[in-house]
Amino acid sequence: MSERWRKSSYSGGGKDCVEVTEASSRTLVRDSKQPGLGHLAFTSDGWNAFVSSVKAPHTELVPDSWTG
Repeated sequence: MSERWRKSSYSGGGKDCVEVTEASSRTLVRDSKQPGLGHLAFTSDGWNAFVSSVKAPHTELVPDSWTG
């Protein structure tokens, strides 16, 4: 791929980083430590929903239906 990947501004220069790029009306996301393993591809609506979900405050980590 010839896309120009950039690290997330939230990575803080640490080792646990994700990289993103725009390609063919999709946002691609990959692990910066293992870029050869592939990427996730999001449509514009899918990317916006993903980012909103990540930014939303989460009050519980386990769903109510969890029976563990």
